[in-house]
Amino acid sequence: MNNSIDPGAVAEFAVQTAEEAGRIALRYFRTDLDVTNKARKHAFDPVTRADREVEECIRARIRARFPAHRIVGEEFGAQGDETAPAWLIDPIDGTRTFISGSPMWGVLLGLIDGDTCVAGLMHQPFVGETFVGSSAGAFLVRDGQWRKLAVRGTQSLADATLACTHPGMFRTAPELAAFQRVESRCRLSRFGTECYGYCLLAAGFLDIVIEADLEPYDIVPLIPVVEAAGGVVSNWRGEPAIAGGSVVASATPALHEKVLQLLREAV
Repeated sequence: MNNSIDPGAVAEFAVQTAEEAGRIALRYFRTDLDVTNKARKHAFDPVTRADREVEECIRARIRARFPAHRIVGEEFGAQGDETAPAWLIDPIDGTRTFISGSPMWGVLLGLIDGDTCVAGLMHQPFVGETFVGSSAGAFLVRDGQWRKLAVRGTQSLADATLACTHPGMFRTAPELAAFQRVESRCRLSRFGTECYGYCLLAAGFLDIVIEADLEPYDIVPLIPVVEAAGGVVSNWRGEPAIAGGSVVASATPALHEKVLQLLREAV
């Protein structure tokens, strides 16, 4: 990692930036908002004015503070030197949830330097929570107060609570079957968690999150939150998850290995 990057300072900047951008998102939440479908054919991949304005706000703040850094966002693509530290932005992770009026969405922002996730966060302005992680630790930020987070020490699938945004994200029969193998062994499963699932894992309320078809900006901002709280994040092969794809997060290494044993059959 670039020695000139201070993870703690980056985390503080990210929190301030996400809070400003979140105020924009909040103006549109639970309003009669026009929705455009970005997907081709019969799929539905919504985008709104809120998504675009939030990303524009974040990009402007990054350019002002870190002009040499690369920026990669869901709505406006990549800009900057490919060898530079890169900010990944998902302005509203969970747009389907956003337009449905549910608060299980968030502003995602993270910095990656090479293969190192320097800092990342999820900000939910309606609830007033920010989950942020870096080498300085994982924290829940609420009303200006930073409270340290830690995963719970679940070791067995039988004691675990599993989360997933929706089983429909598993696009192949082997992927869905692998997910169901894990789910059938867990104490409890919950759906519809979006980005919040990883944050609730870091906060000690969930034990496993399994998802698929993710872009890098969907997961890179959340990796530091989970890992700084003591959790583990990888793809289904047990490799780093920074490229997205099929991803699993677990509260402990022992639990993670048990999950991977069931998922690897699909990959």
